[in-house]
Amino acid sequence: MYLPHQTWPDLGEYVANESLAVVPLGSTEQHGPHLPEGTDYMIAEALAREATERTGHLCTPPIPIGVSSHHRQFHGTMWIEAPVFRDFVESFSRNLTYHGIDRIVYVNAHGGNVDHLREVGRRLHDDATAYAIEWMWDESIPGLIEEVFETPGPHGGPKETAMIMHIAETLVREDRLEDARDGGTVFDYDAERVHGATTFYDAIENSQNGVFGDQTDATPEIGTQLFEAASEQLVRLLEWLDDQPLEDLLPEPHVDPQPDRGT
Repeated sequence: MYLPHQTWPDLGEYVANESLAVVPLGSTEQHGPHLPEGTDYMIAEALAREATERTGHLCTPPIPIGVSSHHRQFHGTMWIEAPVFRDFVESFSRNLTYHGIDRIVYVNAHGGNVDHLREVGRRLHDDATAYAIEWMWDESIPGLIEEVFETPGPHGGPKETAMIMHIAETLVREDRLEDARDGGTVFDYDAERVHGATTFYDAIENSQNGVFGDQTDATPEIGTQLFEAASEQLVRLLEWLDDQPLEDLLPEPHVDPQPDRGT
């Protein structure tokens, strides 16, 4: 059920019986010479729409711009400062709770958003407004990604390339896949640390063209496989969350600091 396509009476009927909403989030940022800047939010929206069509749950419009200042040296990258992003997502989420939603899944496809979405979820949880959790598609199927790619890369690599080949193949510049691989970096997290410290802040410090991994390993067929597997994981998450009693999801009452006083 896609919220922008519904009327308000339709949505009233939904919240009379259901209380779960899915919010797709991503970014509008560089993804190398071969992928569109909307890669992350396009993946998030496609997965959210697929899972909610299967389950009948509510899907909101995507939030297409995220915490992406570390990609700012590349043309077209847009970003929201972290405090503003957190406040915006929290306000957006409280809009939903006003209308009767008490469970939210943030379908996220951008690593820079993760910590901030967790913080928003904690705020909503602490005041018992709603139970909101972040879900990242590639983290739901790590075994499959390791199986199909030798060097998947954390950004703009073959896993995202394959997913966009499945979702919007005409937007992939397939004639630039080798350029993406050869001008990028095979990311090694341990090698990027100095005596245990992470010493970089911007993507260009690690990759001159902004991407990692071997993009030539991507195919539309692999993209379909990844999309189906991640969609299934999201469907299972939504079904699990829908089945949980709300009281089990919200915080326990505060522990009495003086349990014996007055007895």
